[in-house]
Amino acid sequence: MTAASTPRPGVVTVTLNAAIDQTLDVPGFAAGAVNRAVAETRTAGGKGINVAAFLAGGDTPVTATGFLGEENTAVFDALFRRRGIRDRCLRLPGRSRVNIKLVDREGRSVTDINLPGLHVPAESWRGLLTVVNDLAAANRTFVLSGSVPMGVPDTAYADMVTALHARGAFVVVDASGPPLRRAVAARPDMVKPNATELAELLGRPLNGRAEVVRAARDLAESGIALVVVSLGAEGAVFVEGGRALLAVPPPVEVASTVGAGDAMVAGVVAARLEGMGLEDCARRGTAFAAGTLSRLGPELPPPERLAELMRAVRVEEL
Repeated sequence: MTAASTPRPGVVTVTLNAAIDQTLDVPGFAAGAVNRAVAETRTAGGKGINVAAFLAGGDTPVTATGFLGEENTAVFDALFRRRGIRDRCLRLPGRSRVNIKLVDREGRSVTDINLPGLHVPAESWRGLLTVVNDLAAANRTFVLSGSVPMGVPDTAYADMVTALHARGAFVVVDASGPPLRRAVAARPDMVKPNATELAELLGRPLNGRAEVVRAARDLAESGIALVVVSLGAEGAVFVEGGRALLAVPPPVEVASTVGAGDAMVAGVVAARLEGMGLEDCARRGTAFAAGTLSRLGPELPPPERLAELMRAVRVEEL
């Protein structure tokens, strides 16, 4: 990674399709049957919002931008106030979507039901590009995360990568489908697909870890400085500068897998901001992801627990 692309404070996360995550704790959930929830929580969500929440509270200022529906902003407003996140989100008519998570701890499963998002008018999309450009004057790390709502082109992340690189920013993309494919062509500094998203990007199945590692190396060699491929409970592959590592988390009790990938992005970004190398980035990112598995919503465990998890992460050279 060149000095010009080294991340610098502060951090801006961009969430084009924010959501309210409604999590229902449903022991023994069965499709097609009457199920009883024993607990319910509602938290501000969307991938970039989650990353901002995981990063907030440290020395680096964190700003969230993107789109929110003006009819149900209260849960987002509360998160931003509580975590000290700077709010530069644009409000649109209507409601932010609700994503329903049915968590069955007995069966160790999570069932997602994602509702449609807002429709973004062309003038609002242009307005957001102006906000992002303004934020690039004082921030040098941008995380572009999540799905693209109706009204926003598939080139959204690619366009932002190009514009932000022209301003000297370090840009992370965590997306899937056509928006990821277009963004990869613009060569962001870091991408974090999971194995399924990487296979979709390449248009071929990836059978086994060896094929995932080879594909991640190919992606890195195409001009992306850091490639992280999450493998669920098996950990994640980290590729940078010809070096590849496998980071495997310790066993943890799983309350919900929601936000674990976002926590990994936040952990890697946090480590980069502190000037850490690839192995420490892998440990921090994997510890963040493991730490959030035992919690509902975009929350990390206390610092002492995170330090314990970092020590317990097993890192292997590939």
